[in-house]
Amino acid sequence: MTRRLLLSYLGLAILVLAGLEIPLGWIYARAEVSRASQSVERDASMLAELTEENIEEGNLEALPDVVGDYATRTGGRVVVTDRRGIVLADSDPSGRTGIGIGTQPDIARALRNEPTVVTGDEVLSATMPGSSGTTVRGALRLTHPMAEVHARVHRIWGALALAGACILAAVALAAFTLVRWITRPLRTLEAATAQLADGRLTNPPDTTTGPPELRSLAVSFTHMATRLQQLLKAQQAFASEASHQLKTPLTALRLRLENFEPHLDPRAHGSLEEAVGEVERLNRMVQGLLALARLENSATTPEPVDLDTVIADRAAMWEPLAAEQYVALAITGRTAGRVWAIPGALEQIIDNLVANALRVSPPGTTIALHRAPGTELHVIDQGPGMSEADRDRAFDRFWRSSDSHHDGTGLGLPIVRHLVHASGGDITLHPAPGTGLDAAVRLRPVTGGRSGGAGIGSFKSAQAAAPVP
Repeated sequence: MTRRLLLSYLGLAILVLAGLEIPLGWIYARAEVSRASQSVERDASMLAELTEENIEEGNLEALPDVVGDYATRTGGRVVVTDRRGIVLADSDPSGRTGIGIGTQPDIARALRNEPTVVTGDEVLSATMPGSSGTTVRGALRLTHPMAEVHARVHRIWGALALAGACILAAVALAAFTLVRWITRPLRTLEAATAQLADGRLTNPPDTTTGPPELRSLAVSFTHMATRLQQLLKAQQAFASEASHQLKTPLTALRLRLENFEPHLDPRAHGSLEEAVGEVERLNRMVQGLLALARLENSATTPEPVDLDTVIADRAAMWEPLAAEQYVALAITGRTAGRVWAIPGALEQIIDNLVANALRVSPPGTTIALHRAPGTELHVIDQGPGMSEADRDRAFDRFWRSSDSHHDGTGLGLPIVRHLVHASGGDITLHPAPGTGLDAAVRLRPVTGGRSGGAGIGSFKSAQAAAPVP
């Protein structure tokens, strides 16, 4: 914004200077040419009268001295002819006398008693008849170079350009000072906005400098940010405290339900088990809410983590549980190297995705942990998959598919997305080839080398192909 405002001020100043200086310079140039033309015309008229007297008196020997003296003083060239156009005197040493130039247009017009003034790019010429009344006794041509006129015009253009540059420099300095004064509160407001987006406002915007409108905006923003932080803290504290307070009564409720079992009719045992299951699901939901509250309250900086090592560790941990359900785990693809992730995030991401995949995987199928180029991790199952509408809503909190038959809480994928985004990555859901779901996690690679962890081969559970008991 500083650059744009400065350029706008300078552009306006340039337009004003151009509108003033260009007409001024053009008028001055025209005036200089006009003055030079009038001066040459006046001198030519004076010399024509003087040479006419000499021609009339027959004093032709004085003509060279007259024209030579003038040429020496002014630098012009003077040519004098008689009434027939024969050159009588020429101030230029290289010129010849006695030749006829009466056919030249300006000399011919002068001999007809028609004075001529011609302004060219290089020379200024005035041709005057030497006459008394209507009798023409000769002609005089006075030629002056335009170099001196051009030099004066160039000097005035240079002076105007220098004055314009000085004015532009002064305008630039004043505009820069003004722009900095205007944008200083905007810069502090931008920094405060970035801090607020990161979760905490530590340096409020400056409310003491800048235009009154921006100071008022900074005050309003500070008030809004303070109020927003208070609301967020209150909401997070409520979720955390409520979830924590619910743990004890839920545990007590489960124990009481289990204590009812010996005293109930056997026909009510099914309902009791369902009630205990719902209590367990509610307890897991509370644990998920506590996990989300802890994640949202923490602001951890991503660190380099070896993705291959984490994948191998989590797969080894999940292998026995998958084997109990006759599901295989396989690590495929090339080694991925190091990625940026907040501490502990990769483990939770893989655990949640594998748990979801294992929950929907039929016996005899395989869950693949595939490492794709570009530090991507794909958790691919062979379950029933999800429709496009369900994939769009899968990351909503507490959402579960309408055809879901498992006891999930609807918090696993929201936690995964929060961890992935906090690590600077992205997660999307795609249909897997055939049947199933492909959860693709893209993370930022760590450039400049990678840690160990290569050489991790794929493995499968030895009981993956066993029949269902």
